[in-house]
Amino acid sequence: MSVSPSVEETVKKIVMRIVRKKEDEYSPNATFEDMKADSLDIVQILVAVEDTYDIEIPDEDLEDVTDMESFVTVIERIIAEKE
Repeated sequence: MSVSPSVEETVKKIVMRIVRKKEDEYSPNATFEDMKADSLDIVQILVAVEDTYDIEIPDEDLEDVTDMESFVTVIERIIAEKE
């Protein structure tokens, strides 16, 4: 499934701001662990994404998240279901 550049770009900015890294260090194949995100960072990322898109990300949807690309795909699906 292809990832929408605008959603990916927004998520990238949110993630990199919270984990305090430069945007050029972002990789769609990176895991939260690769990004050095601790559990508090992950919660902050989820809240920021939910607030940005006015969505709720169910815990069970996060079970299949293996990297940033799959995280973005989950967000896009939830946005599409909301519309």
